[in-house]
Amino acid sequence: MEYFLTELQQTVKQMTRTIAEEKILPVRARLDEKEEFPWEIMKALGDTDLLGVYLPEKYGGLGGGCMDLCVVVEELSRVCSGVAVSYAVNSLGTFTLVGYGSEEQKQKFLPGIARGDILTAFALTEETAGSDAGGIKTTATPVDGGYVLNGTKCFITNGGEASLYTVIALTNKERGIRGASAILVEKDTPGFTFGRKEKKMGIRCSSTRELIFEDCFVPAENLIGREGMGFAQAMRLFELSRPGIGAQALGLAQGALEAAVGYAKERVQFDHPIISFQAVQHMLANMAMDIEAARALVYAAARSVDAGVSVNMESAMSKVFASDVAMKVTTDALQIFGGVGYMRDYPIEKMMRDAKITQIYEGTNQVLRNVIASELRKKKSF
Repeated sequence: MEYFLTELQQTVKQMTRTIAEEKILPVRARLDEKEEFPWEIMKALGDTDLLGVYLPEKYGGLGGGCMDLCVVVEELSRVCSGVAVSYAVNSLGTFTLVGYGSEEQKQKFLPGIARGDILTAFALTEETAGSDAGGIKTTATPVDGGYVLNGTKCFITNGGEASLYTVIALTNKERGIRGASAILVEKDTPGFTFGRKEKKMGIRCSSTRELIFEDCFVPAENLIGREGMGFAQAMRLFELSRPGIGAQALGLAQGALEAAVGYAKERVQFDHPIISFQAVQHMLANMAMDIEAARALVYAAARSVDAGVSVNMESAMSKVFASDVAMKVTTDALQIFGGVGYMRDYPIEKMMRDAKITQIYEGTNQVLRNVIASELRKKKSF
């Protein structure tokens, strides 16, 4: 279908596809097997300005938005979702700075992020605060000249690799989640260390680590916006970023479909390529229809974000629908491959493993269905 991408988006799409096929495809199996962070690929993305595609030109970016970011994430995910999420989380750690940071903070950090010199991460999740993001316990106690952080964050994507972290912590415990604030913490800050690196089912080349804060002092100028606004900033961030998870799931499903079609044309059984059998044709047709529907929803949500429209419901829908499609498509693609699809010699088993996480992070699909239902209850007309 024709989605009327802008000239910038078409250029970005082609550049990303070239990097994905020339630099990621040859090494994706190794990166997955060795759980190796894709630094060389991140450097290539920085060298082609793709790390700054969503950043203002004033700070060295390309001046795009959520839609442009989704185009990149989709193309990367078509080849390797682990690389894609390492790229995408860089924006997750940056959006709050772009939206609420001071001019001094933006001048200090954004040009380096655009060049790829600074990799970022976003730290909200804790052992007691997953789907219930309001359950955070990490504190940032105000002291003379800044804040002292204490607590542990878990399941932080890009953890240990990123050099800059946007951390949501309680600056006023008495106010609960209304006392949460967003604070920038640089990697080498005394009192900031990393715990275990998680051994994951999928997206294995992506680094997922604990962040540990023990009397970690950060200066007052690292506060993003005002005290007590951190939770609201985080919820707005997820509204902006969930189409990106939808794009990750979308690209992953597209890659699985292409692999399944290619294999079905080559695999001969009963003297015919299996694509000639109606059972396989119907599976492929359903996969293609679901992917196209997911793409339309993800793109619509991303464009609404860029238009400044409140899209809490639509953003959640795009993530939920696309990730459910990714899980179904990769499962059916593996079925079409049959026994060989279960083997690591073929990419489908990796795609199926990678797909599952898209139904879980940035809001489980069950919790996001609650978000959608809540928005429906507020609507007076459609």
